[in-house]
Parts: sequence; C-alpha cells; structure tokens
Amino acid sequence: MIRPVNPYPVGLDLEGRRVVVIGGGSVAQRRIPVLLESGAVVHLVSPEITPTLQGLVDSGRIRWEARDYRSGDLEGAWYVVAATKDSLVNARVAAEAEQDRTFCVRSDAVNSGTAVTPAVVRRDEMVVAVLTGDRARTAEARDVVARALSDAGAEAPEVEERLRGTVALVGGGPGADDLMTVRGRRLLARADVVVADRLAPQRPLGELRSDVEIVDAAKIPYGRSMAQDAINQVLVDRAREGKFVVRLKGGDPFLYGRGYEEAHACAEAGIPCTVVPGVSSALSVPALAGIPVSNRGMTHEVTIVSGHLPPGHPGSLVDWEALARMRGTLVVLMGVKNSPAIADSLMAGGRSADTPAAIIVDGSLDGQVTHRCTIGTMATTLTDRGVRPPAIVVVGEVAGLPQVLARA
Repeated sequence: MIRPVNPYPVGLDLEGRRVVVIGGGSVAQRRIPVLLESGAVVHLVSPEITPTLQGLVDSGRIRWEARDYRSGDLEGAWYVVAATKDSLVNARVAAEAEQDRTFCVRSDAVNSGTAVTPAVVRRDEMVVAVLTGDRARTAEARDVVARALSDAGAEAPEVEERLRGTVALVGGGPGADDLMTVRGRRLLARADVVVADRLAPQRPLGELRSDVEIVDAAKIPYGRSMAQDAINQVLVDRAREGKFVVRLKGGDPFLYGRGYEEAHACAEAGIPCTVVPGVSSALSVPALAGIPVSNRGMTHEVTIVSGHLPPGHPGSLVDWEALARMRGTLVVLMGVKNSPAIADSLMAGGRSADTPAAIIVDGSLDGQVTHRCTIGTMATTLTDRGVRPPAIVVVGEVAGLPQVLARA
C-alpha cells in the first residue's frame, strides 16, 4: 500500500535479535554493517552477494542462504530489509512482513514498507537520525545537521565544484570508522562515486547520500576480487564523467594498498588525483593490542613485510635470511596463510624458536583478539585458534611485553 510517509521516530534495540535481509547487493552491503553494530543477528537470503558481504559470511558474522526468497523466510524476525533489484520480490517480502506484524524497510519504494531508514549522523556516542517525506530532503537535512555538528564547519560551494572530475585516494585506517581521518570523512561525504575495499570502514558508507554509487572493489584473500586494471578503469571513467570519485581503502593507500598504481593510472589519463593518508594497520593494530612495535632499550628497528607469498616463492622480493639475522620487530601483513612457513624460515635463519610473537585478529574492531605465542608455536596457535584474515603478525621481543591495556 503506497501512502504518505509520516514516520514515528524510535530507536530499536536489536541486540541478539533476528534480522532478515533479502538481497545481497550494494544496499544490503550498506545496511548490514550498521545492523551488526547494533548487535543484530543477521540472516541474509540472496542467490548472490557482494565480495564484502562474502567476507562477513566467511568470518561468521552473518548467516547466508544462497537462494531466492521464499515464504517463511521472515519467521521469527524482529526487523526485515527488502533490498533486491526486483520490485515484485520486495513487495512480497513487505507483504509477508506486514502479515507477521514485523516492521520492514523497502529499498526500492520507501512509501511501501512499514518502516523508513533514516539518514544518520554519528559523532562518537551520539547518533542523530533525520526523517522527512522524501529521500532528497532527508539527505539535505542530514547534511545541514552534520555541518552544524562538525568542528570544521561548512566548506564553500566552489570547493565542491573543484572536486568534480577528480579522484581522492583515501586511507580508511585499520577498520574502526572513528580511526578514519577528518579529511577522509569530509571528502567521503562529498563523493559522487565510492570505490570501496572490504577492509575499509563500512559504517560511513551507510551515511552517504542515496544517489552515491558504491563500487565494491573487495579483495578477499585467495577468493573473489576485482581486478586492479578494472579498478583503475572505474576511477578514470567516473572522473571523466565529471564525478568526484573517492577510492576508499583500508589502512594507508601507499602501504601495500596499490595506491601508487591507481594514482599513476589517473595521471596517465590526465585525471587530477590526491592522496589522504590513513592510519596504517601495521602500526595502529599492534598499538591497540598493547604492543609497541619499538621500545626503548629493546629494539631500534621495525620492518614491515608483506607475507602474501611464502619464503622461497619465485615471486617473493623479501630477503628472509636477512630478516632472520635482524634483532628488531617484524610486522607481517597479509601473512596468515604463510605464517607457519615464515616462522620456519626465521628459525632456519637463526632466530630462536622462543622468540615472542603475537597474532592480532580483526584489529580495531569489536571482535579484536590477540593470540600470544612464539615463532616455534605459531603454526599450532594458528590452527588451534582457527585464525582467519584479517590478522597481523608481530615477531620480536616487544610481542612478549606484559599487557598494560584493558583491551588486548
């Protein structure tokens, strides 16, 4: 039933409650991280899902049934999101939800559901939700509120015009949205197109205008990914259309983020490009776990190395024998699968099997956990704890320091 929207504003407590999302595209990708942050138990039904959603499935954060929607899927749900590309399916979902007296949001027809997703502004623990009669006015009102709350204030309109036809490579930090830089958040809010990685902060995507195009460029280790050439082409093509494109990446764009490749592609195409550095996970995640990568009197060097190729691989550019002889801290990124081989190589090169190590999983996120071990017990620890990416490995005496933080 299509009707004027005059919603009653209310905050839902979804902690531990079943929420069903029908559809696995960009809308679901926007909504699900916010639902998870609210504590919801998310059940996703869709024949196909985006790589970023696949990452949430693989990590056990959401349950996915790879099939079309069918009657009965909403049983026991407290809240429903109908987010398929088929309006008839969305209508069926909304009808079943109404029959079950379950509130339902329709992504394709805001007036045809029984609930409306507000435009949201977040400032630390404060959440401001804005609702109006139509999406455009809601987004405008939300932006006014955001500017009023922002310490930086509103930027002049001509600044936004200068952004058109350009690309910004924005480092999103280790994952938590409040560790993203102020400049990065400001540019993201002005984007016409966002090309986002799986490890980039996901919640800010839910605060974007409804007309912003989100391109999923997720790179799942040894799984689905968008080819780098295709990413480069999207950046160039959208900028040539006169749009402001934000390439949102996890960590820092120029630390194993292929940021230079993307900047080079833009330069060759004559597209102005800027870089917004991000908080690197190589330094921030150990710090959040209470591990200083350097410590007075203990280490005078920190080496950050990519572990995506094992020692001995013909494509590896790492001198593992030299690293084994060094006395400082070794931080391994993208190395979960190859960590046992890396540990063996370090021991073969002379490092003691008792050298302390730490494996930090989901750094900066609510589920962050640190597994302490030695390089001699690393393989067993990885297996026994069921460690999956994303995780960072720290090797060196600093990994054995006593824990001094409340969260580790």
